[in-house]
Amino acid sequence: MPIGRFYAGVSALVWCSSTRRYLLLKRSEKKDFGGGAWECVTGRVDQGEGFAEAARREVLEELDIEAQVDFLLGVMHFYRGEAAPKNELVGVYFACSVEEPGPIRLSWEHSEARWATAEEAYGLLPAGHWLVEAIRHAETMRSLLSPDLLEHFRAWFRPG
Repeated sequence: MPIGRFYAGVSALVWCSSTRRYLLLKRSEKKDFGGGAWECVTGRVDQGEGFAEAARREVLEELDIEAQVDFLLGVMHFYRGEAAPKNELVGVYFACSVEEPGPIRLSWEHSEARWATAEEAYGLLPAGHWLVEAIRHAETMRSLLSPDLLEHFRAWFRPG
């Protein structure tokens, strides 16, 4: 495979702290890749933009809500489609939160939004789906983080 550039992407797994539910989004059939699949907020990082900044921007663009970046869930290398340089991405996964999101305004990128508990999400998503693993990791982290440590991570990802 030729050596070249790859894209950077972000995923923002949005969790509502008051209901303890995750926001799942169904990709629009109009999308060029993965139409009809369930996901969380995803997108590419713009030139000159930081990863946490990109996650906040994508949530605002796709849902019209502001989310707090809580902590890093992980980093993955993957191909968006066939294993070709034009499809290669490094993705940074963030756990984000909102207290009371209000109504979700979907962009053209998604056809449906659903708030689900972790157990409901596991039942909705196919076994081995990347989002199942992200939710499991987020659940573990949320159960282990003290309020002080969560605030420490949040401060790290706040703008400015």
